Amino acid sequence: MAINKLHDEFHTLDMSSGWEVPAGYPSGIQQKILAGALDEVNGKGSRTRLLRFDPGVFTTKPFVHDYWEEVFLVSGDLAVGNDEEGKGGKTFSPFTYACRPPGAYHGPFRSDNGCLLLEIHYYDPA
Repeated sequence: MAINKLHDEFHTLDMSSGWEVPAGYPSGIQQKILAGALDEVNGKGSRTRLLRFDPGVFTTKPFVHDYWEEVFLVSGDLAVGNDEEGKGGKTFSPFTYACRPPGAYHGPFRSDNGCLLLEIHYYDPA
């Protein structure tokens, strides 16, 4: 199965535009798609994105999805496992990484000072 990403050599990203709030996320969390697309309805594809949290933003419920997810914390802080009020959890610093198989529950998440994540999402080849 071919990967649905275009050849794209090194280039400077415009970090001031192209950000959007992903469906189901609070407004202080935004994504910027770098490559590819994920077709969650048909369970196909792959995407690479940046995900950023504004300072103090948190999610309230764990996430689970049917695709693989690799996450690298580029900058800032990210707490994993907070409660519905955004308290608690284990805080991670830059240069930490997670790889989650389909069906793995993860989160909720909080960032006290804001953070930037690099994420790669993909389905197993059919």
